[in-house]
Amino acid sequence: MTPGNPRKQVFRLGALALAVALLGGCDDAEQARQASATRHYGDIAFEPCTLASGQGMDNVQAHCASFEVPEDRSNPGGRRIRLNLAWLPATNEGAATDDPVFFLAGGPGQSAVQVWPMIDGAFAQVRRQRHVLLVDQRGTGGSNLLACEPTEEEQEQAGPADAEAIAAFARRCAAEVAERADTRFYTTTDAIADLDAVRAAIGAEKINLVGGSYGTRVAQQYARRYPQHVRSIVLDGVAPNDLVVGGEFARTFEDALALQSERCRQLPACAQRFPQDARAQLAGLVERLRANPAAVEYRDPTTGEIRTGTVNAQTVTSLAFMFSYMPQTAALLPLVLDEASHGRYAPLMSLYELMGRSMGGAMARGMQWSVICAEDADRHRDDSAEGTLLGPDVARMFFAACPHWPHGGRPDDFTAPLASDLPVLLLSGELDPVTPPRFGERVLEHLPNGRHLVLRGQGHGTFGQGCMPRLLGRFMESADAKALDASCLDSMTYVPPFTSFNGWEP
Repeated sequence: MTPGNPRKQVFRLGALALAVALLGGCDDAEQARQASATRHYGDIAFEPCTLASGQGMDNVQAHCASFEVPEDRSNPGGRRIRLNLAWLPATNEGAATDDPVFFLAGGPGQSAVQVWPMIDGAFAQVRRQRHVLLVDQRGTGGSNLLACEPTEEEQEQAGPADAEAIAAFARRCAAEVAERADTRFYTTTDAIADLDAVRAAIGAEKINLVGGSYGTRVAQQYARRYPQHVRSIVLDGVAPNDLVVGGEFARTFEDALALQSERCRQLPACAQRFPQDARAQLAGLVERLRANPAAVEYRDPTTGEIRTGTVNAQTVTSLAFMFSYMPQTAALLPLVLDEASHGRYAPLMSLYELMGRSMGGAMARGMQWSVICAEDADRHRDDSAEGTLLGPDVARMFFAACPHWPHGGRPDDFTAPLASDLPVLLLSGELDPVTPPRFGERVLEHLPNGRHLVLRGQGHGTFGQGCMPRLLGRFMESADAKALDASCLDSMTYVPPFTSFNGWEP
């Protein structure tokens, strides 16, 4: 069965029935095989499936199911939507505990089922004795996806994003999905009610929440509404409940650039190769390209073919922002900027194309709008990005769809901090450009049984870094963050910048 695709499921079942009718005596054997493949977790029937991210990662064998919930819980007799679920049984099922792990993906707009193959290895020890449940949040992946494909005209006009184009796309997309979704009911508050319905259906009294990036908001909101059903929480890339998602990117990016430049100055080879700090270098390049965008001939990063394009200020800032998420790509940034400052834009353009394609389709934009327009847009202040490289336009574009996208609201206490005695492990990358360590410290203030680990030299997302997989396993066993021996993280180091395209200095 293809997860989350009821039409294809019906087609396959119809084909199976036809084959049985033609082959006569095979029906009993086939029905027995189908029945033996089905497994129940509580009241939900799961079928074998394979999870694939599409990013070249290893496939993961799992069991998949769909689970119906009302779209509008105030009208239980109204439209129902199907949530796409995946269950990864504990590798030592005989010793499995009765408190599974629920993984909550980021974005907003990522599919938990699609993301999992990229992080499965980080949870090898967690999975020894615990089942993992993946729920595609409503509006993502196989859960009534809120996304629209650009028209041919929109593709032909593709260029630097602007608020007017985003608004027009949002109007068209809203009309396109209106027949199958009321986009007002795709918020974080709706999502946590779905999670609790799944929890109850599988028969778990308590669950362990693991959230990454935006998923940390989902975890905190669930723990505030249903504390009696939470055993422990892991928050990686912590977003405080009062954070305006998208509204602080300009400031947090500047902070990450400053830290990266400081690390460069501490390395003689880097300081000599790049005497100008990254922010100043980027600012000069942006000013030049804002006045005079440059035509460039570059190699297509996928095919190797020679292509032509235009590099502008947004090309540069977008690439710099995307590169700053991971230390391995951040290490390339000074070199790429230095090349561009000397008029050699080809490497920058190739990498920009590569990053854009790898991220394309990773987020359900409609679901993202349903969340941020209900929970963040009215709290954003335009002056919050004054004097920054990205400026206020990034946030304006982030929220440009909101006047044209039907959206709901949020509870009055939505932005209140999670104040709880629950055991919570908070993780931050030292150089994270969107959820810096200070956000984790803010959340920790209200968690007396919490502990915050900052991973040296790391960016956004730390589940799989260094010895973190082992620490995750130990935390899930003990549910005691403060007792963890995290000294193994002391060996983590800063990834030095490339001084040439051959690598960094030895």
